[in-house]
Amino acid sequence: MSNKVHVKTGDTVVLLTGKYEYKYTDKKDLRTGKVLEVSPKEGKVIVEGFNMITKHVKPTAMGQTGSIVKAEAPIYACKVQLVCPKCGKPTRVGHTIEDGKKLRVCKKCGKSFE
Repeated sequence: MSNKVHVKTGDTVVLLTGKYEYKYTDKKDLRTGKVLEVSPKEGKVIVEGFNMITKHVKPTAMGQTGSIVKAEAPIYACKVQLVCPKCGKPTRVGHTIEDGKKLRVCKKCGKSFE
C-alpha cells in the first residue's frame, strides 16, 4: 500500500463524491475547502467544512456541562481533487524538477503550486 498523498496541509480542494461533490456541469458553484490535516498512513485527509459529524462530549470536570459538538471527520484522499490557485479549476497534479527541487504543477494550466 502506498503512503503518498497528492494533497498537502493548507491546499484548497473540492470533493468528487458525496453530499458536496463537485459536478463538472455546475462550474459557477464550486464549493471548496481547505485541508486541515493529512494522514498518509491511513490515506485520509480532514477538510474544513466537509464531512461534518456530531460528537457527544462528556463533562470533564465537576460542574461542567456536556454538549454536542460539530467536527470534521476524515475523508479518503482519493475522494478529493486539488484546485489550482492560478486558474481556479480542479486539476490533477503533475511534477517537474526545477533547480534541483521537485515542484507540483497544475495539469491544466502548467503553473506551479508553490
